[in-house]
Amino acid sequence: MLSNFLGAVLRAAIVFLVVAMPSLVLPGTTPEGAELVILLALVLAIFTAIEYSALYPAMIEFRDAPPFNRLRLFSLAFMLLALSLVASGENDAPLVIVLNALGAVFGQMLDTLGSPMTAIIGYLPADGAVMPATQFKAMAGLALFIALAALSIFAVMLRLQKWPDPARAFNVWINLPTFDPTAGGDVINRLMRDARVNAILGFIIAFILPSAGLMVFDHVDIRILTSLHGLVWGIVLWMFLPLSMFMRALAMARIAAMIRDQRARLVTRVAADGAQLA
Repeated sequence: MLSNFLGAVLRAAIVFLVVAMPSLVLPGTTPEGAELVILLALVLAIFTAIEYSALYPAMIEFRDAPPFNRLRLFSLAFMLLALSLVASGENDAPLVIVLNALGAVFGQMLDTLGSPMTAIIGYLPADGAVMPATQFKAMAGLALFIALAALSIFAVMLRLQKWPDPARAFNVWINLPTFDPTAGGDVINRLMRDARVNAILGFIIAFILPSAGLMVFDHVDIRILTSLHGLVWGIVLWMFLPLSMFMRALAMARIAAMIRDQRARLVTRVAADGAQLA
């Protein structure tokens, strides 16, 4: 019980630091903006502590199937840290030079026909008061690289059958608290359907979220592209949300395959026992 509580507190502290990271790195943080970020970080930290210290699950999925959530959190932290360093203006630092070069390569991949990058750049101030379009492309490309790296790591873990841990029993109720296996229909078909839906939503969010978000913010007169903090968080959410959807799709498909294999082994065992009795 004590170890669960301490683990929950540690996770909450990490979440707080991750959310507050851009405000600690980026220049020009206003007192009002800092207070808002601290409030948001505190709310998310308290939510994380409650979820991981509770005996019964509520919202967070794969709570007992590491390192799924750790990989997502680390990818979010790396995105925020890397983009904050690039946006901070310290272009002479060796690490920032490397990050800019890496981001520029993947930024060119994003700047293709049909990509929302063109629409986003059209919303940027023409005088480049916040940042030039080339730097924005580099930041978006850097976030894309981190997202692809995290997704590749998880895919390799699935390929090597390192997730979920084969030495531990996978509890569907704890790790999928919002999924009811008794709701009706074959559980394997439902898991595969959820996997396909999450993959499709990941693609849709990657293409629709930037333009839709900009239109909404413009309608309510929130200039997200005129603030370094807004740019960093906007790019991070653009890449992190599809990453989460794709990782969830892979996880659901993996669980469906595990259940299918377990059923096949059970059928084989029952058939063998029946043959012995005969």
